[in-house]
Amino acid sequence: MPVKQAEFFISNSDPAKCPKPDRPEYAFIGRSNVGKSSLINMLTSRSTLAKISGKPGKTQLINHFLIDNEWYLVDLPGYGYAQVSKAEREKFAALIDGYLTSRPNLLCIFVLVDSRIEPQKLDLDFMSNLGERGLPFVVVFTKTEKLGPTKLQTTLETYRAKLLEDWEEVPDFFVTSAITSTGREDILSFIRPLNEGYLKAKKNENVKGRKMGK
Repeated sequence: MPVKQAEFFISNSDPAKCPKPDRPEYAFIGRSNVGKSSLINMLTSRSTLAKISGKPGKTQLINHFLIDNEWYLVDLPGYGYAQVSKAEREKFAALIDGYLTSRPNLLCIFVLVDSRIEPQKLDLDFMSNLGERGLPFVVVFTKTEKLGPTKLQTTLETYRAKLLEDWEEVPDFFVTSAITSTGREDILSFIRPLNEGYLKAKKNENVKGRKMGK
């Protein structure tokens, strides 16, 4: 099922000012220039929803987009952008960490990696940190239109083998392209049952709360 409605909701630099956690939420993050804005626009079929810039590191705030009035898609600042001061990098890291650890409605983190580049320590360390904190995540390979089928398969196998050096099981992988729209339905189909499960759990909580309040 395609996205029917997608709109900008709010931007801020303070996790405490994020929207009330009353809807399921999914965060998208990756190194600078990984193609995050293009992927978000592809998933929502809105070419200008997330602003695309030729300058890496443009996203510096937590950006919430409301999807079909049911769930939030969150565009987070990229990590590892070298062309800013150490203080700025630390500020972004604190912002990201504060957000990821304070949202009870955050159901999954989509970690974007450039399919053209071999596994990077920065990405692997970020994933390890998520795993150590018990934060659910999946890996999204971007820009796959630039690879042939054989090279893409090699990339996936290489990444899987690298993760298995430290993980008993590897997270789910998604192969995407903002150019060809590859992966759109796969990701939306992954999100859909999570939304349904979240709403069902909330409904059960409300029913239980009403019964206890008698």
